[in-house]
Formats: sequence, C-alpha cells, structure tokens
Amino acid sequence: MIRWVLIVFLVLIVFPSLLPWLEKFGIGRLPGDVRFALFGKKFSLPFASAILLAILAFLVARVLR
Repeated sequence: MIRWVLIVFLVLIVFPSLLPWLEKFGIGRLPGDVRFALFGKKFSLPFASAILLAILAFLVARVLR
C-alpha cells in the first residue's frame, strides 16, 4: 500500500514538471485534459493524458513480464 502512495506522490511531482516537454508530443492537450487560469496562475488537470500514460505503462509492464 505504501508503495502505491509513493508512486502516486512521485507521479504528481514529476508529471507537471515534464508537462511542457510532453506537450510537444501532444500529451496534455488531449480531449479530456482540463486547463484553466485562477488568480493569474495557469493550472492543468491532464485526466486523459494520465489515463493514456497509465495504459502505456501497463502494456510495457505486461510485455516485460
């Protein structure tokens, strides 16, 4: 259980920092990704991109198994 909490925590830290680089490949701009500005700051909630990356990670783990 603690392992999954650490993984989610790391993803929440790493994914937003990699988002500008991943946007060049279309990740973060998919239908289902929410972007909004609040108090002069831009926020991004990449729901569709997170699901896509989770499916890709699952497939890679399945192939390497």
